[in-house]
Amino acid sequence: MKSFSIWQRGMVAALAVGVAAIGFPAQATDPHGLEPEESDIVTIETPKPDWFYVRAGWGIDGTAIYDGRSGKMIGIVNSSQLSDMAIDPAGRFYYVSESIWSKGNRGARQDMVTVYDSKTLKLLTEITIPDRILVDERKQNFILSDDGKWGYVYSFSPASAVNVVDLTKRKFVQAIELPGCAALIPNPGVGFSALCSDGTMATVAAPTGKAEITHSAPFFAASDDPIFENFAYDPAKNMAVFLTYTGLVYTAKMGAAPTISQPYSLQEAAGYAPATTKPLSVGWYPGSRQPTAYHAASGELFILMHMGEYWSHKAFGDEIWVLDVASRKVVRRIALKEPAAHIEVSQGADPLIFLNDEKSAGLILDAKTGEEKHRIEMAGAGVISAAPGL
Repeated sequence: MKSFSIWQRGMVAALAVGVAAIGFPAQATDPHGLEPEESDIVTIETPKPDWFYVRAGWGIDGTAIYDGRSGKMIGIVNSSQLSDMAIDPAGRFYYVSESIWSKGNRGARQDMVTVYDSKTLKLLTEITIPDRILVDERKQNFILSDDGKWGYVYSFSPASAVNVVDLTKRKFVQAIELPGCAALIPNPGVGFSALCSDGTMATVAAPTGKAEITHSAPFFAASDDPIFENFAYDPAKNMAVFLTYTGLVYTAKMGAAPTISQPYSLQEAAGYAPATTKPLSVGWYPGSRQPTAYHAASGELFILMHMGEYWSHKAFGDEIWVLDVASRKVVRRIALKEPAAHIEVSQGADPLIFLNDEKSAGLILDAKTGEEKHRIEMAGAGVISAAPGL
């Protein structure tokens, strides 16, 4: 069902972002007996486990906040067209890494991490980044440490590097060169890790001091069967889950020397033959712009799948396959009425799935049954994030 009209969403958004109600000056004596208007600021709650965050919601630059249970938009976090957002693990702040220009698309460039209060959505401060950061709607471009004290912002100016930001003191610390690597992964107690073009995982220890960089042995072939950059991270298990273009699944136990598992085939986990890289070999393949979502409590990975062949990884998903990562079994499949471009799952006890397409239509499903709960017009066509499991 449709949750509410565009006009209603606009009114809710205006209130939630703290726009004061504006009225004409009150008369000393109103002939109709109406009381004068008073401007105020409406606050919202801190992030809830069933909330979703969708880029370009309501057709504007910004990140729309939706309550998955009601299907209603409850606010918008200001974010420029070139930006990535991260959520404070404790739910106190929204962080936006962004590049802006003084004249819109030209002029003096400014690179920063912008900090917003999560209840008022009020701008608190801007943390200047001295070099050009890379911002192109990628969840792994900007990550936070599990304790919320550190932010890591990927940059490419002209070589790959990671900007370390102290979120407690709200200041830039240093940039660490990381040639040939991107797609950042939290690594608690160590620093952070990243995937590299030579098939290794780089780990950066002590990133706030004299950083030490080590590499794992190569475990995937970036030129033959790359890993989707939209991968999963489970903070409770300190584990990352990766998926390749053909559907190979890897897990990595994070640490000073991450332990990376042998891969297994997603298609085989569903009872099919493993997918191949051979031309004209048609089968079920993962794909879309944001192909995976992970529910930490159940250990289930939700994957957008389509019928195609190798290198069809940009095709939108026609089905959702739900993989039990531990048992290596596809436990259920959900057929979609319309192909989806992005997928995310809420972290509550009864998880919900949020999907969208290139036309900004949003869809909320019950993650266990696939039942449609809400359909939202103009929900947003960009990357989707879920609130942390607070």
